[in-house]
Order: sequence, then C-alpha cells, then structure tokens
Amino acid sequence: MTLDEIFEGAVALKASDVHLANGLPAFFRVDGVLRPIQNWPIFDHEIILKLAEPIMTPAQKEVLLKKKNLDLSYQIKNNIRFRINIFWEKGHLALAARVIQPIIPSMEEIGLPPVAHQLTQLQDGLVLVTGPTGCGKSTTLAAMIEKINTERACHIITLEDPIEYVFTSKKSLIAQRELGQDMTSFDSALKHIVRQNPDVIFVGEMRDLETIGLAITLAETGHLILATLHTTNAPQTIDRIIDVFPPYQQNQIRLQIALALRGIISQHLLPKIGGGRVAAREVLINNPAVANLIRENKIAQIKSCMQTSGKEGMCTLENGLKNLYREKIITLDTALAHATYPEELLKE
Repeated sequence: MTLDEIFEGAVALKASDVHLANGLPAFFRVDGVLRPIQNWPIFDHEIILKLAEPIMTPAQKEVLLKKKNLDLSYQIKNNIRFRINIFWEKGHLALAARVIQPIIPSMEEIGLPPVAHQLTQLQDGLVLVTGPTGCGKSTTLAAMIEKINTERACHIITLEDPIEYVFTSKKSLIAQRELGQDMTSFDSALKHIVRQNPDVIFVGEMRDLETIGLAITLAETGHLILATLHTTNAPQTIDRIIDVFPPYQQNQIRLQIALALRGIISQHLLPKIGGGRVAAREVLINNPAVANLIRENKIAQIKSCMQTSGKEGMCTLENGLKNLYREKIITLDTALAHATYPEELLKE
C-alpha cells in the first residue's frame, strides 16, 4: 500500500484527516469523528518510514531526524493536497495529514456573514480568523483571499507552513512563500516584505512576539494583514496578543491594537444533523466603543458590546449557536457542548 492509496481512500470517504501510528490501523476523521479503518493492515515504524521517505527531500529528512518533527505538503492526483506532519512518539514515527480540497470554496459556500465581505474590501488593518485546530481557519482565509484575488488589483503575499491552498493569480498578483523552502522564518520574511510591495499579507500563524509585533506594525502602515491564532473567542484573542509582550510593552501594544485591528472571526466546526459539519462563528468588529475598551484594558466588557452591536455585524458565539439550533442545523446538545456560556443558550 502506498501513501497515495491511503490518501485516495481518505478522499473517497470524505475524511478531513488521516492518522498513522505504530501498532495501529489507519484512522480517518470523518465529520469530526475519528474512525479506525479495520480492513487495512496494522502500521509500524518501518512501514510509516517507507511511506514517508519518497515525499521528503534530503533536507527534510535531516530536519525530521534532528528536530523530531516535520511539516510539509503533498499532492496526489486530481490536485488534492495534504498538509502533513511527521513526528516521533515513543521512539516510533507517526503521521498526521489534513486533506485540502483543490477547489477554493466561495465565502457564500462556507456561510461567511456579510460583514466578512466588507473586511475583504479594506485597504489596511489587521483581520484575524481564530479557533481550535481543525476548525476551518485556513479554508475561511482562503475564501477571503480568493475574493480579493477575483475582485481587486492587489499584490498578495502569503507566508505559510506549509502552503495549503494553491492560488492562481486573477485580478490580483499572488506570491506564496513556504517556510523552509522560500523563507527561514515568519518574522524574517515580514522584516523584508515591504520591499516586495505587497497590498495584502497573509500570515499563516502568528506564533511569537516578533511575528505578532511585525504584523501589527505592517497593519498600521498601509497593509491589510490576514492572520490566524489558536484562540477560542474574540476577547481571548486580544488578551492573547497583549499577553505575548512583556509588561512594559503592553500599554503600547493595546494602543496599537486599538488602532490597527479591524475584525476578528472566531469559529468552531460542529456536526450537522444528518451528517457533515457547519461553522459556528463569533464576529467582532473594532468600532470606536471596542477600540476604547481595548485602550482602557477593559477586555472583559467587549462581549457586552458585541451583544448590543448586531446591526454592525457583530455576533457572539452563543448567538451563532442559537441561530444554528433554531434553523435545525445542529442539536441543542451540540450547541451546549461548544458554547463558552451554555446558560445563555437556554435563555429565550
């Protein structure tokens, strides 16, 4: 059995993820549920190494041996790509792969709200898409980038680890850079990116103080920055960014975020009634009231502001869950399980 055959099997079953581990069968994640593939052989270290070796360059093999972890992308027939992580566990190799469909969905197809369309029209500022691993952040941002690509004459530069969706330049010119292959780090790429004359910059993940600081500065200086963070809601996202910095810098960062932030979309993927998954989203727009709360370090009050600003496109996660439940897309149990404040769902 080849890696291509395993991946083709995952695509046939409409899986989102593939997992291979020593002493176990293959596991596919289908509709958010991890399922073993019982009629396939048991995998071990040697089999996983034999599957992985052909897709790695000598330099990547060296990284895997040295750092015990490797991110890469791989493409099978029909242009279906996989974001792969190969790692060691208990002295054996293991592999996790995310399926990336070749067709970039439209913003309408993935149910993004109208205010998200407005965010793609911005000339500058910081727009964040957040959520836990596997919640569709990459797909949401790909849809937003593709809308810009289709409608605006921009120079778009993406910084990714690894490249996931592959874009074709349309009205915009798109350059895609992959960590390790086209750049040594996110922060080093951002330090020199102004000389590449970008209008829109996509940062695959804001991982550290240097990357976050540079992204905020670029957002203040006439660039539209699209980025992701692993946070579960909008207020927490702001706190996370501020907390990355040492205490003596935090007041300055609050001022910068209040000025540069344009919006935050936090999302969760939930199982639908009848199969499939749907995104529940929380949306924060940085209006004057929100900016003032950020400056005054009153992040806890932002949720109340979101609850009273529905006309501006804001929505709390609980309201998003409530709408999906009322439309009979998800069950009440699903909504309650994913709510930050479950008691709010029980209010009429």
